[in-house]
Amino acid sequence: MTAGHKGLGKGLGSLFGEELTETQGTVSQVELRQIEPNPAQPRRDFAEEALAQLAESIRENGLISPITVRKTDTGYQIVAGERRWRACRLAGLDKVPVMVVEADDKLAFEMAMIENLQREDLNPLEEAEGYRELMDRFHMTQEEVARKVGKSRPAVANALRLLGLPEPVRELVRTGELSQGHARTLLGLSKEETLIKAAETVLTYGLSVRQTEKLVKRLEQLDQGEEEEPILDEGQIYIDELEHRLAQVTGRKISISQGKGKGRITIEYYGNEDLESLTQVIYSMKKQ
Repeated sequence: MTAGHKGLGKGLGSLFGEELTETQGTVSQVELRQIEPNPAQPRRDFAEEALAQLAESIRENGLISPITVRKTDTGYQIVAGERRWRACRLAGLDKVPVMVVEADDKLAFEMAMIENLQREDLNPLEEAEGYRELMDRFHMTQEEVARKVGKSRPAVANALRLLGLPEPVRELVRTGELSQGHARTLLGLSKEETLIKAAETVLTYGLSVRQTEKLVKRLEQLDQGEEEEPILDEGQIYIDELEHRLAQVTGRKISISQGKGKGRITIEYYGNEDLESLTQVIYSMKKQ
């Protein structure tokens, strides 16, 4: 089987190819107590509320999608479907439908990764940690990981960059408080202490990624001794962003000067006709 047939878009079944035996792929009922989770499962976080909702659905309708498992000396181990297994436990089921497959540790981990990626169940850190596990544990290159999970190599490389974040910032990404875009931008800071403080600033002021880029540039200049000004005023970042947004909307250069208790907005115009058009816009604002 060629590598091109093993990508994310083909689903879990495409991972097997000639590796499938005649007994694989059949669904049977197994006692829930015989099934155990895989400690190498790439997903770590399971939202309690969503799990409770799934459990209620299973009580009403049963488990529609079988849990994929492999046989062990003591019973079965989950290959894909731990969230459904957890929900079945909450729902009080005694038996569940399973599909038994033959899979070594590498194939089992790949299947778990692919299922979670297809369902968009992994947070950015879990995804990055999963890629790292494939590379470290199974000696795969970034190119091989990308091909296996149906992603581009740059996408895998960008995800792996998140693992370079300090733990406090990684936790913010893990919980969804900080976006991947913000986190990757913060990686432009060379000092860990500065990076952590910058992440706090991003959250405190609700900075956009563009504003964060400006913050990172100034903070890095300060850390490198290239600038002697005091730490960047976050309020100025906000003003810069407003200027940019107003310029995009109006098609004109906008300058905002802020003083103590008052400020000034300067709008460029280009000829009398443009001035008349701008005046009409201001008049219409007054009528509203």
